[in-house]
Amino acid sequence: MEYAHAPVLLDEVTGILEPRAQGKYFDGTLGGGGHSEKILERSEPDGALLGLDWDEEALAAAEQKLARFGARAILRRGNFRDAGAALSEIGWDRVNGAVLDLGISSRHIDAPERGFSFQADGPLDMRMDRRRPVDAATIVNTYPVAELARILRDYGEEPRARRIAAAIDQERRRGRIETTKALAELVARAVGGKRGHLHPATKTFQALRIAVNGELENLEAFLEKGYELLRPRGRLAIISFHSLEDRMVKQAFRKWSRSCLCPPRTPVCRCGWSQKVNLLTPRPRVPSAAEVERNPRARSAKLRAVERL
Repeated sequence: MEYAHAPVLLDEVTGILEPRAQGKYFDGTLGGGGHSEKILERSEPDGALLGLDWDEEALAAAEQKLARFGARAILRRGNFRDAGAALSEIGWDRVNGAVLDLGISSRHIDAPERGFSFQADGPLDMRMDRRRPVDAATIVNTYPVAELARILRDYGEEPRARRIAAAIDQERRRGRIETTKALAELVARAVGGKRGHLHPATKTFQALRIAVNGELENLEAFLEKGYELLRPRGRLAIISFHSLEDRMVKQAFRKWSRSCLCPPRTPVCRCGWSQKVNLLTPRPRVPSAAEVERNPRARSAKLRAVERL
């Protein structure tokens, strides 16, 4: 799964962004503030950073961690899909560097009351922003079976999506499914025991979390014109943890780096597109063996980066 105790690929991110004095930077996924802290250290004495997180607990933790940087650290509650508006609000037009770490933090996984993990029993919540109206329990107990199966198939890449959705429907007819433990045990009964190192409910929990938080829609919105956030030679680094996100980032970066989007063999370009960025990572960078040993939750991380022309 895509969880990290500490900031993943920290040296790689700062190496790509090359923070420097007087620079302006954007961290769209503050989390514990690890990437932001390193960027602010490297951009002393007067580099500044705008950081966003939509989880109020994460934001409070980041505020405490970054307090020593004073006014150089500007923190707001929000989602990275609204990066342009957030920059405008503080009077910035573009930045020298930006980072998104799309993994879910240990803060969420290790808090049973947030309902992200089946390792300890808790309510079926999974909302990163608890102002959102729909939680995991709502999806599990009220969505049509066909929609449940689609969520599990599309967001969890779960090959047994229909079987699991049918089992959920059968169980909820007897009474609401309220807890992470109840759901995990239900899925295990529906598809059989543990296979390999993954619990049989792993993909189901991933799918529900993505659906609850609109994660792919948020990323798609950011990738529509994310390059516009960057100053000339500004750099963007995105860390993803599962194939759905990585595929979206790879395809967007490839599009941004192309000079024309017309079909092959089109005699005259009609698309009006022009190259926006240079691709810095033809292949994604991944954590070293030493980092994975220190932090096993980092093992599936992939880093891709571009530089604005």
